[in-house]
Amino acid sequence: MEPIQNFTQLTAHLRQRQCRKRIAVVCANDPNTEYAVTRALEEGIAEFLMIGEQKILDRYPHSDLIQAIHVEAPDEAARKAVEMIRKGEADILMKGIINTDNLLHAILDKEKGLLPQGKILTHLAVMEIPSYHKLLFFSDAAVIPRPTLRQRIEMIWYAIHTCHRFGIKRPRVALIHCTEKVSAKFPHSLDYINIVELAEAGEFGDAIIDGPLDVRTACERASGDIKGIASPINGEADVLIFPNIEAGNAFYKSVSLFAKAEMAGTLQGPLRPVVLPSRSDSGLSKYYSMAMACLQATECPYPTVKE
Repeated sequence: MEPIQNFTQLTAHLRQRQCRKRIAVVCANDPNTEYAVTRALEEGIAEFLMIGEQKILDRYPHSDLIQAIHVEAPDEAARKAVEMIRKGEADILMKGIINTDNLLHAILDKEKGLLPQGKILTHLAVMEIPSYHKLLFFSDAAVIPRPTLRQRIEMIWYAIHTCHRFGIKRPRVALIHCTEKVSAKFPHSLDYINIVELAEAGEFGDAIIDGPLDVRTACERASGDIKGIASPINGEADVLIFPNIEAGNAFYKSVSLFAKAEMAGTLQGPLRPVVLPSRSDSGLSKYYSMAMACLQATECPYPTVKE
């Protein structure tokens, strides 16, 4: 499989597979989610279980590929969607207009939720930036405020695994800091040294991991050359691992606003992919997040229903 380098290639790859994933959408009562659902139906990449108020669900297209499940209360809708995922009745869970904390409460329920014991919950995003020549993954911009060493290692594993799904055989992972220097003033930079040592020992498989690096050095070879920095990333980063949620989220918002980057993102750690868009995300961003989740849910347990 050739590496998927933009969202157009991602959609084309999913269409070629001719395998619709079943997505359970909770409280899909907003125009951007409606756009994403309609687009996914047209592109042939998904079918849907729409869980929420009947009056909202009635505005979606009538199709054999959409099953509406009337549940009045948002919390009940979240629990219902998680239950259906656990029973194998859906491949992917997606948030509509429901409070994130309410949905996470159902996902993180120790007895009936989706996060296996011992796993961490984190967020992995991918962006298509007009000025960058390939997709760029980054973590964590939404869930973990201050990752511990163990959490950061898990974040890297999730990112590498997803890169493999995108056909990136040897992902380059940059550990981001404001400078290339290690300092005890910034404990995460000390963690970076441990992570690089683990990577050099082969603990992450066939992946290139280096840091600390700043974003520009990680993504622009000329910047490293000017600074005299020799890094195996070589300005070709596939993944950026941010030191904390503030840095990741500021990057996420800034690049989408000022660089007009297209975004997608999913939660990592649950039994099945979870699409957790922001309320301000565009319909296109929500659609691309669906597509990312469909690629992560590689198996096809359901027959495609012909319209």
